Amino acid sequence: MDHEDGGAYPIGRRPLWVEEPAARRRMPDPVRTAAVRAVIIASVTLIQAMVAFFCAMAGAWFAFPAVLSTVASTVVATWAVLDVWVTRQVWVQRNGVRSQPSSTARRLRRERRQARRASRKAHDPREGPSRVGGAAA
Repeated sequence: MDHEDGGAYPIGRRPLWVEEPAARRRMPDPVRTAAVRAVIIASVTLIQAMVAFFCAMAGAWFAFPAVLSTVASTVVATWAVLDVWVTRQVWVQRNGVRSQPSSTARRLRRERRQARRASRKAHDPREGPSRVGGAAA
């Protein structure tokens, strides 16, 4: 098996993993924090739902309080997921989206800039007196 250097790895010396560039940019810190919080809350809610289900199947007294807390946790988990969405929207609105202009837009801007320079050069007062309308005195 060949690797980046062009050679083959010796037997038993193959690396455990190979670094690859990220497919997407990293999320902004506030959005990532909200997403981690939402995942933790959702996982706790799922665990509570399983406990409530198994207690109900076993006929344990804890089934009713477990179901009530699961309903409350579902509301909180929904709120946490909405918080991720709102945090992302707020971050984008405050910090903007980083985008690169397309080659077409770049070309049009370059043409406009060249036209402005040419018109400025044609009307530049440092060029000397104009000879329009007769001879200079």
